[in-house]
Parts: sequence; structure tokens; C-alpha cells
Amino acid sequence: MKFLKKLFKWIVILFGLLVIVLYATDTDYLLKAVRTIYLQGYTTAYLEDYKKFDNQVIENSTPQPWPNHKNYNSVEESEGLKSINGTNGTIAYVIIKNDSIWFENYYDGFNENSQTNSFSMAKSYVSGLMGKAIQDGYIKSLNQPVSDFIPEFGDGLAAKMTVGDLSSMASGTNWDEKYYSPLSITTRAYFDDDLEKVMLGLKVVREPGTSYKYASGDTQMLAMVIEKATGKKMYDYLTESFWKPLGCENPTLWQVDSEDHDLVKAYCCIASNAKDFARFGKLYKDHGKWNGKQVLDSAFVAKSLKPRFPESPEYGYGWWLKTIGNKHFFMMRGHLGQYVFVEPNDNVIIVRLGHSKGPGDAVATFTDDITTYIKEAYKMLGYDL
Repeated sequence: MKFLKKLFKWIVILFGLLVIVLYATDTDYLLKAVRTIYLQGYTTAYLEDYKKFDNQVIENSTPQPWPNHKNYNSVEESEGLKSINGTNGTIAYVIIKNDSIWFENYYDGFNENSQTNSFSMAKSYVSGLMGKAIQDGYIKSLNQPVSDFIPEFGDGLAAKMTVGDLSSMASGTNWDEKYYSPLSITTRAYFDDDLEKVMLGLKVVREPGTSYKYASGDTQMLAMVIEKATGKKMYDYLTESFWKPLGCENPTLWQVDSEDHDLVKAYCCIASNAKDFARFGKLYKDHGKWNGKQVLDSAFVAKSLKPRFPESPEYGYGWWLKTIGNKHFFMMRGHLGQYVFVEPNDNVIIVRLGHSKGPGDAVATFTDDITTYIKEAYKMLGYDL
């Protein structure tokens, strides 16, 4: 019994020392990481982790439900789709044809209204909000310097960084996109309760606006610019600009760093469902129009869906771009395989949400699952690809 008491005492002492060291080295965010992720049995962020964080509500207005296609759910899942859905833990798979639900299915206890983490699909919304801020006159253009809004980036190379550089992942900062390293800035940003402080610690180390490098920090900084420009919180601006006008059927949540600082995790973390996520793909498919109203400038939409840099044809402004055969897709993408694929010429939108994108730790590359989800949808539709 004495031994157990001594052991418990030393465990408490060691834990106390560990906590002191973490605070002394400004890595106390790791305590939150352990509590919210690792002690839940995960090694990275997961679909329903939003329940462990502070969130702000994005209200919806009058719902505009998607109509069902005349051939709604008339075709069964292909064998290839069944296989990858099982292997990768798909929780939602939806095919929208001619703006009508052609096929939908939900798995693992989730349903059409279940909220799950968007992860980096949120980047497309943030880029869209930048376009809206330009349209509304809050931001002059894609070429306006970031330092007009965040003066801390007003010296040296940083002074050359523009709003458009942030949206196209061309900031030139030293952001390091590592999801599984507990000491990376990506992990710190996910768990730190003062995200602005984290962002202001970045350095611009390459000429901005000259090349693409995927960096979640670019989107986070862009959100800070938008908030400074508009004087509005990002979750409020999303509500009034897109969530309500697009007739989303459900309110949603956007994670913030903490109640005190109230800055959204802009590079990720909108908790919604497949059919409401699909609406943003439809808005861009229809050149920024919704029910005949020009919600987002068509010229901005067109520019967003073209590569900024010829040597990086996979990315535009907040959207991924991929050609399969003679089909040209633009897409929203998120960690663990959250996808909204759009082929405007075929008037097809495909949404897949799930627990995994398959083996490997690919960042900023097209994993094999993407092609599979698209090809199997086209097979079910009876289309060539």
C-alpha cells in the first residue's frame, strides 16, 4: 500500500513538472491536444471533434431543400464504391445531377443532417468571403497589400504579400503543413487558444506571389484580413453572405480558438452535412448565381477556378482543380477525405464525407481515392469518364 502511495505521489509530481515545462516553453496547447484527441483514441483530428472545442453558430434562414431527381436512388452503389466506402469509412455519399439529388446514402450511424468537420473544405468558403468582401467594397482588389490590414507584415518581403497571395497559397511564409507532428505550427494552430498570436509569429521567407505552396496559415491570415476589412466576425459574414442566401437546411458551427479571443479556425472546422456543403459547389458551378441572383461576382468565380501559376495547375483561388479524361473538376477538399467535386459541363456534383482518405499521409497531392469516388459515381450515372 505504501508503495502505491509513493508511486501515485511521484506520478503527480512528474505530471506537475511536465505541466510547468509545457507552460514555460509555450507548448501548453499540447495539454488540450492530449485531452481532446489522443485520450479519445485518435492520432489526429476527427469528424466529430468539434464537440470538444468552442464554436460559434451560423444560423440558417428559410430552407431550400434540394429536389429529388426523377431517378432518385434508382441505381445501387457500384461494387467499387461499396468497397472503398467500407475500407475508408465513408459516412455520406451524395450524387447531384441537374441540381437534383440523384443518389444519396449515409453510413456508420450518420444521416443527412449529421454535422461533421469540414476540415480544409472551409478554405473554399474563406476564399469566397474574400471575393464577397471585394464585391462589397471592403477590400480594393486581390492586389491590396496584407499590411493594410495586418501592419505586422509591413516590412521586407512581407510588405509585398497581397490578399490574393493568401487565397492562392503564395504567401511565402515559413508555415509548415504537418498534421501528425505534435510540435508543428499546424498542430499548434489547431489547439492554441490564441490563434492570432500564432499567426503573427510567422515569417515571410520567400518572395510572395511567385509560386504555390499549400499552407493552412495563408487561409487563417486571410480570415484575419477579412475581419479587419469588414469589421465583422467571419461566422457572421458567412451567415449573411452565403449560409442564409443559399438556403441551407441546417444551422452550422464554426470552431473558434477560444471564447476569449473568438477567432475562427478559418483553414478548417465548419461542422455541417453533405447536402449543405454541396450548395457552395453549386454556387460556383452557376457562376456565382443563386436562384437568379448574383450572390458572388462571376468574374471572381471564373478566376478562382483557374490555376494562378502554370507550374501548379492543381490550385486556383481557394479551390482544387483536377482533370480526369476529358472532364474538368473543381473541388473542395478536407483532411480525412471530405470532398465536394463539381463537373459543370455535366452538371454533376459529388459529395463524399468520411473517416479516412486511405493509406498514406499525402498533403497537397491528389490521393487515389479522389479518382475512385468520381469514377464510381460516373459508372453509376452511366457516363463515360
